Amino acid sequence: MPKVSVIVPVYNVENYIRKCLESLVEQTLEEIEIIIVNDGTKDNSMSIIKEFADKYPQKIVILEKENGGLSDARNYAIPHAKGEYIAFLDSDDYIEKNMYQDMYEIAKKEKSDMVECDFYWEYPHKTKTDIGQIYQGKKQMLEKIRVVAWNKLIKRKILQETKIRFPVGYHYEDVEFTYQLIPYLEKVSFLKKPCIHYIQREGSISNSQNERTKEIFDILENVINFYKQKGIYEEYQEQLEYIYVRILFCSSFLRMVKIQDRKIRNELLKQTWENVKQKFPNWKKNEILRKNKSVKNLYMRTLNKVTYKIYSQIFRRI
Repeated sequence: MPKVSVIVPVYNVENYIRKCLESLVEQTLEEIEIIIVNDGTKDNSMSIIKEFADKYPQKIVILEKENGGLSDARNYAIPHAKGEYIAFLDSDDYIEKNMYQDMYEIAKKEKSDMVECDFYWEYPHKTKTDIGQIYQGKKQMLEKIRVVAWNKLIKRKILQETKIRFPVGYHYEDVEFTYQLIPYLEKVSFLKKPCIHYIQREGSISNSQNERTKEIFDILENVINFYKQKGIYEEYQEQLEYIYVRILFCSSFLRMVKIQDRKIRNELLKQTWENVKQKFPNWKKNEILRKNKSVKNLYMRTLNKVTYKIYSQIFRRI
């Protein structure tokens, strides 16, 4: 049985897939399964993949499906994975050669349900290192976890038993997946070094801002409803309120101000403010917001109807 199964959805990435695959087949962890999901790619990606599959048939598994998007491709591959742990990697990114060995060794030593590592943001002319916070327990996890799937090693048994999957047809799929997974994670460990090169390219989903940016509203609603359906909303209400407000007023807000269509931009900014006030009218009394003196929290505490409009103009120019 492989120690780690790495799921890599592929769609029109012929300029990136070779470097991604090279970083996977060169992993120091020998017992690795690389699951390539052809999500209906239309370019030359598959010919490059088949070249690697012919050379490394013991490591590479190819799955074929009609185009359904990133979430659909990941979900399709999960039941095919045989590894003790599952990892996800985007096909335009690449990793350090000892990443999965280091993460797996930590997982086994500490009997972890999940291991998280740091990563690099790779821009055309600069590199930025992303160092995450270490958290203890599920409440801190909700507050501090980085909501990306590809810097984590997750015990396959948990995904099998919980049936937690990525929401199909939405952007920000990692947000819903991560927050719904948290209640089932009893032990999380950390590899405190950057191992992934997260490529920032024009035209990628994460760098394209348009009307679909509003899908974050549905994603966050799904998360809230999940905790209510499981009967654990009250236990985590403080954390859920905090992340709801933080996501909408920070990362989502910065995306919305970059939308070129003025009408759509203004509608979504208005909807953001109204959603927060309706869902959590007393959000400024949130204990995490009040006690944590981070720059992000201090910014949120200054928000009101007037400053919200002012910030939307300032950040649009940046």
